[in-house]
Amino acid sequence: MKEKIWLSSPHMGGNEQNYINEAFQENWIAPLGPNVSGLENDLQKYLTQEGTGNIEVAALSSGTAALHLALILLGVERGDEVICQSMTFAASANPIAYLGATPVFIDSEEDTLNLSPAYLEEAIKDRMAKGKKPKAIIAVHLYGMPYKVDEIHSIAGKYEIPVIEDSAEALGSSYKGRKCGTFGEIAILSFNGNKIITTSGGGALVSRNEAIKKKAVFLATQARDDAPHYQHSEIGYNYRMSNICAGIGRGQMEVLDQRVQQRRSMNAFYNQLFSDFEGLTVHNEPNNNYFCNHWLTVISFDANSGKFSGEGLRKHMEKENIESRPLWKPMHMQPVFSNAPFYGRLTAENLFENGLCLPSGSNLSEEDKGRITESIQQYFK
Repeated sequence: MKEKIWLSSPHMGGNEQNYINEAFQENWIAPLGPNVSGLENDLQKYLTQEGTGNIEVAALSSGTAALHLALILLGVERGDEVICQSMTFAASANPIAYLGATPVFIDSEEDTLNLSPAYLEEAIKDRMAKGKKPKAIIAVHLYGMPYKVDEIHSIAGKYEIPVIEDSAEALGSSYKGRKCGTFGEIAILSFNGNKIITTSGGGALVSRNEAIKKKAVFLATQARDDAPHYQHSEIGYNYRMSNICAGIGRGQMEVLDQRVQQRRSMNAFYNQLFSDFEGLTVHNEPNNNYFCNHWLTVISFDANSGKFSGEGLRKHMEKENIESRPLWKPMHMQPVFSNAPFYGRLTAENLFENGLCLPSGSNLSEEDKGRITESIQQYFK
């Protein structure tokens, strides 16, 4: 059996071990410590640019935890409605259900595969007509591709609904030169093992409001009141990142720009590989306003592509021990959310039916690329 080529595996930079060893030497084996504050400062420096204003970062145990806290901080409660992009990973939608609120799912548009501005506004108008103004909008930069920032935030501002920017897959991406993770009222990042950089498991909450960051940290550390004994006036959570995981993140931040370039290089590799193939599309930036980290490179087959399909290619590559994966199954198609409202048509469904995510790791070798090329060429023969 040939060695497995993974879709997106962790890629260490080499300096992570030094931060971890320092934590062991100083006995900072806890969900706090110099690596946690250090990672927060590293992310703050990375995200802060002219025009972003003040950036505050809270390092947490996962991107899902960050999204859960973001909804709480925006006042989402049982019985409320929250708009969410349908084509996304379940972690974008699950925290809505944690709070007893109802997700309202929105179809994608074809330029970025993200939240459709047209269906977003249609949904807002309809929910308001039904007496249910949405409490928040969760907009996702899918596979690292920025959503239509200007259009989405214009609509959100028009109806005074805050945007939670799900930038779990988009660290290193930007829109009009401004880094993803700085557009929303609150943004979230993920450092899961398959992301562009990792802390093994972890995430972060980002805001331009210092009070929001402080409240997030308070809730993430069991909402302990300022008292010598353990006193709690609010429900809290054990959501803070560990100092060990943050040490991995500090080492990863040192190579983030390099990882972005390597992922983009893989996207260029696929564009070249498929340049002579008809019947499929490699999804790229719509125009120069978008800069995608290409966390994963996505292709989709045309409806008239005949005997070729995303699932056919996936199965063929699987026989060669090469991992690929269908696009996220839209949330409105998931059994657990079958009763949730949905606005749109068939864009997300067609992308799921005809799309495929290809191996995109920053650590793929020339030998790996050769195997991928050979497998894909064999399939189309």
